[in-house]
Amino acid sequence: MMTEEFSANELEEARKLFAGPCDFMLGVAGLGQLPSADMSEIAFAGRSNVGKSSLVNALTNRNTLAKTSHTPGRTQQLNFFNLGDRIYMVDMPGYGYAKVSKEKRDDWTQLIFDYLRGRPTLRCVFILIDSRHGFKDSDIELMKMLDETAVQYRIILTKTDKIKTQQLEKVTADIIKTLKTHAAGYPDVLATSAHKDQGLKEFRAVIASYAV
Repeated sequence: MMTEEFSANELEEARKLFAGPCDFMLGVAGLGQLPSADMSEIAFAGRSNVGKSSLVNALTNRNTLAKTSHTPGRTQQLNFFNLGDRIYMVDMPGYGYAKVSKEKRDDWTQLIFDYLRGRPTLRCVFILIDSRHGFKDSDIELMKMLDETAVQYRIILTKTDKIKTQQLEKVTADIIKTLKTHAAGYPDVLATSAHKDQGLKEFRAVIASYAV
């Protein structure tokens, strides 16, 4: 599991940041709609229904900041949130399976990849992985693209309350082994549960470390 440690002061500063204002700015359906690149950004990526929106809500202690749904494909654009005028958080459409047309799914995928390739203020991409399933081919595809464009990314395991400790340890070990072959990937994993509030203090501190 994650070995990175944060001081009590760092955890407290992160708590204050996330306890402050966090507002939805805009939804971006095309690159021409992107806001000015005037502040650092972090982005949440992951397969459809991996729990991105639930995690955003849990991190910010807000129930409805990001729209959640049991139907894969609910998030259909790049949703920008302003966290304390210090950093943008970007909730991206899920890739992979979604109950939409192939054309629509391809459009989302292209938007995601174009954004990730070309955004100069993007500091880190958090790739969310369902802890029950581990990596899928689409996750590896995204990681390879980020390796090629030298965009830093970190793996965040979700829904860890739904599996046993032994299973979690195995999937974590498998992911860390895979990360050793990917140049832009952070070499450790953070396990979280939006439902059980697990790993959220540490995740807030990680995000705060990228804030201006």
